[in-house]
Amino acid sequence: MAFTDLLDMLGGVGRFQLIHTALLLLPCSLLACHNFLQNFTAAVPPHHCQGPANHTAATTNDSGAWLRATIPLDQFGAPEPCRRFTEPQWALLSPNTSVHGAATEGCKDGWVYDRSVFPSTIVMEWDLVCEARTFRDLAQSIYMAGVLLGAFVFGSLADRLGRKAPLVWSYLQLAVSGVAAAYFGSFGAYCALRFLMGMTFSSIILNSLSLVVEWMPTQGRTVAGILLGFSFTLGQLILAGVAYLIRPWRWLQFAVSVPFLIFFLCSWWLPESSRWLLLHGKSQLAVQNLRKVAAMNGRKEEGERLTQEVVSSYIQNELTGARASSSVLDLFRTPGIRKVTCCLMVIWFSNSMAYYGLSMDLKKFGFSIYLVQVLFGVVDIPAMLVATATMIYVGRRATVSSFLILAGLMVIANMFVPEGMQTLRTAQAALGKGCLASSFICMYLHTGELYPTEIR
Repeated sequence: MAFTDLLDMLGGVGRFQLIHTALLLLPCSLLACHNFLQNFTAAVPPHHCQGPANHTAATTNDSGAWLRATIPLDQFGAPEPCRRFTEPQWALLSPNTSVHGAATEGCKDGWVYDRSVFPSTIVMEWDLVCEARTFRDLAQSIYMAGVLLGAFVFGSLADRLGRKAPLVWSYLQLAVSGVAAAYFGSFGAYCALRFLMGMTFSSIILNSLSLVVEWMPTQGRTVAGILLGFSFTLGQLILAGVAYLIRPWRWLQFAVSVPFLIFFLCSWWLPESSRWLLLHGKSQLAVQNLRKVAAMNGRKEEGERLTQEVVSSYIQNELTGARASSSVLDLFRTPGIRKVTCCLMVIWFSNSMAYYGLSMDLKKFGFSIYLVQVLFGVVDIPAMLVATATMIYVGRRATVSSFLILAGLMVIANMFVPEGMQTLRTAQAALGKGCLASSFICMYLHTGELYPTEIR
C-alpha cells in the first residue's frame, strides 16, 4: 500500500486539498513579482549629461538650445547619454550647421533623466549608467546568486526540519528584506537585501510544491503542478498592473513585499507534510494532521479509525528506503541515476538560461515594458494549457522535449529578424518564452518523478 492510497481513502482531492493548494500557490504568484521586479525598478530612462554648474542660468533660460550646444548627438540623432562637449558649441544653433572634431568629456556633473514614464528607479537614484551600468546587472546577478544559495540552504533545512518551517520563515524573510530594501538608501544595502530575497525564492517554490504534491493524491498532482505554473504567470500580469499604477521604485518594492507578512500569518494554519512526519518518526503528529484533513474532506469517521500503526503501514516501503543513508552524492552513485542527473542538469540550465534571458530585459523589444510584460504573461496561458493536455495524455518526456525544441527554434529564428521588425521579434520571443514556461513546470514534476523517494 502507498501513502497516496491513504489520501484517497480520506477524500482524495477534497476540500482540504483545494484550500491548501490555493493558500500555497497565491504567494507563488506574488513571488514572480520579485523575480522580474528589476524590469521596472531598474528601468533605464533616456538620459544625457548634466550641464556644468556654472551654466545653470543658461540651462534654465533656454534648455533646448543649451542641450543642442552642449550634448553631441548619436547616430540616431538623439543626445549622447554619456558624453558632452567640453565647451558649448553655439555654432550648432544655426540651421544646417555641424561641428566636427569638437572635444568631448564624460558626465562630470551627473545626468539628467527623462522622468515622464518612471519618476524614480535605482538607475536614477544611484546613477547606474555609462561606466556604472554594469552595477544594474550586478544587482540582478546577486539576486540570482541568492536563488542558488537558497536552494542549497533551504533544501537541506526542508529535509531536516520539514517543509513548513522553512516556508514560514521564508515568507517572513522576504517581507522584511523587501520592505527594508524600499527604505535603505545605499546601493550596497539594496544588493544585500535583494540577495536575501533571492534566497527565499527557492525555498518558497520548492517547499510549496513539496507540500502540494505530498498532500495530493496521484491523480491530482499533474494539475496541481500546472497550477503552480499558472500562478507564476498570474504574478507576471499582477506585476505589470501594479508597476503601471505605482511608478516610484521604492513604493513598488514596498507594495509587492508587504503581502508576504499576511502570508506569514496565514501559513501557520498549513499542516506539515504527514509523509515527512512519518519518515522522521513523528507518527502521532502525522495521525493528528490526517484526522483534520479527513474531517475537512467529510470523512471524519475514516479519520477517527486511523492509528499510528495503520498510518505507518501505508508508508512502510518508504520507511525502509529512508533508513539508507541519503546525500547529494546519491544523485551520482549509480550509472542509471548518474545519467538522469546529468541530463536533468543540462535541461535545467538551458531552460533557465533562455527563460530568464528573454524575461529580464524587456526594454530591448522596443515597446512599452508594461505591454511586453502583459504579452509575455498572456502567451504563457495557452502554452501551459497545451502542456497540461500533453503531460496527461502523451507523457512528461515528450512534452519537455517538444517545448524545448519549439523554444529553441523561436530563439534561433529571432537572430535572423532585422531589428527594425520589432513586432515580429517580440511575438517570436513571447512564443519562445511561453514554450519555456511550459517546459519549466513540466520539469518540476518530471524531476521529482524520476528520482526514488529517499533522494527526491
